[in-house]
Amino acid sequence: MIKTALGLLLCALLVCCGPKSADAPTPNDDTNLPTTLSKGQPGVVATAGITDWDNLAVAEKNRIKSWNTMFMHQSVGGDLEDGANNNGFKFEYFDLNEKPNKGLSGGLFSASNGDAMGKIADFKKNALTHKAIIKIAIFKFGYADIKDDNVETVKVAYKQLIDDLRSQIPDLRFVHVTPPLIYIATKDEGNAAKMKLGTWMKDTFKDKDVIFDLQEIESNNGACKLGSVWRICDEYRSTASCASKSQGVDAPEGQGHLCEKAANRISKAFLMSIYNAGK
Repeated sequence: MIKTALGLLLCALLVCCGPKSADAPTPNDDTNLPTTLSKGQPGVVATAGITDWDNLAVAEKNRIKSWNTMFMHQSVGGDLEDGANNNGFKFEYFDLNEKPNKGLSGGLFSASNGDAMGKIADFKKNALTHKAIIKIAIFKFGYADIKDDNVETVKVAYKQLIDDLRSQIPDLRFVHVTPPLIYIATKDEGNAAKMKLGTWMKDTFKDKDVIFDLQEIESNNGACKLGSVWRICDEYRSTASCASKSQGVDAPEGQGHLCEKAANRISKAFLMSIYNAGK
């Protein structure tokens, strides 16, 4: 009886104190994460995506750190990167020479704000340059890019961009971002056109890709508007009492950067969009 008991005790100690299996990482371990994407879940990620991200286990959140993601943007995209970084998910810089092979990577368009066609060309050039590396591609227009007089032209060019990349990089996943809204108090300066493009994105791509509906979140699903035109809500815009971390304080009207507190919250839905693309 004594020998049997001692034997059982020795076995228990070996199981408990022996080396951990490599297949059982600790929940907070974000090293040696699998780089392979799963099937993914196409569709729209909006306000509910914030809570969905909060409810994910740490190990699930950390999976996106190993997925080579190419995010191209300016200004409001920087706000999203700042928010993601504050939440523990840093985007490393990339460009045509610096490879996006460190998981989450962010780069600025060389085309100026207001030059939607230049940004489309820039995105295609970067994606094809790094086609052997990237797994998820994210394009975000700026709030100055979409106007009433170019929205239809942009639709055609953007659809051609995605079709071309889908053909030349067959396994690439896409996250589309509805164009950010500006603050309007007296007259619309392009938000109606941005809404039109956002609706078109959802109708066109939601069956294949993920759409991060920034417009729904920053307007509280249209609760903030001028007439029938959505705008960014007061509590999300960059003001003296809550400035954008990287962009400073907006003008009284005509801009739409995110204050840091809002960026911290909204970026969770952005991260959830990336997760859905590869989960």
